[in-house]
Amino acid sequence: MKKITFLCLFGLTMYTLPAFSWGQEGHRIIAQIAYDNLSCKARKTLDKVLSNHGLIYWANWPDEIKSDTIYPQSITDGWHFQDLDPGMSDSAVVAALTGYPQEGGSLFRVMDSIATVLKEKKGNVHTWRFIVHLAGDRYCPMHLGHRDDKGGNLVRIKWFGRETNLHAVWDTKLIESQGYSYSEYAARLEREYDHEKKEILRMSEEELILRTYRLTAAIYSYQQTWNGNTYHYIYRWHIPMEEQLYIAGIRLAKLLNEICK
Repeated sequence: MKKITFLCLFGLTMYTLPAFSWGQEGHRIIAQIAYDNLSCKARKTLDKVLSNHGLIYWANWPDEIKSDTIYPQSITDGWHFQDLDPGMSDSAVVAALTGYPQEGGSLFRVMDSIATVLKEKKGNVHTWRFIVHLAGDRYCPMHLGHRDDKGGNLVRIKWFGRETNLHAVWDTKLIESQGYSYSEYAARLEREYDHEKKEILRMSEEELILRTYRLTAAIYSYQQTWNGNTYHYIYRWHIPMEEQLYIAGIRLAKLLNEICK
């Protein structure tokens, strides 16, 4: 499929979120978990299109091109996030997943559109790169953050004495605090959370998005009473962060297996 055809699928214009998603290590962790859980057919397809293990090597490409002119819609239309308001009902969150809000990003819309494209035409390299990346963004809590603070980008905090923001903490700093390489971390998560795999595969997208939305609400709530102790922040949130990474990897594998079957 020609690039112009691909781009025409996404016409909404949204504001830009000036931040990366999960960070390089986070996306590689997700991609590694997904790769380890691909069906034989899906792995063969993806290795052919993206090169062997390309699922992992290209996982950060959609972030890396943010400063380039290629696919500018990914920035102007907010492909990487779907900011939601605080205090939404379960039915309103589910409606956003399937009805596509008119503002606050277009992650949900783009994910559905890309999946539809790939089921018909599996040879577009860039399309695969986007779906691998955006499927991870879907489970990053701050990519379902609040519109008024741009997904936590405007929530200033100190991390071991240095100025940063809530979005950056969840994109990169929590992951980096554990000190693993992406392959080490992926292997550990697969060992420790394997018992949750069947339940994660069973859950609907609506249930999983509600889970992420509630986690995001808990993060914001904690922020109101946090005393600034970075070690306590890591202690409180590293396990929920790990669970989201594992969920993202398993659900990405599920999605790719379905597209390639």
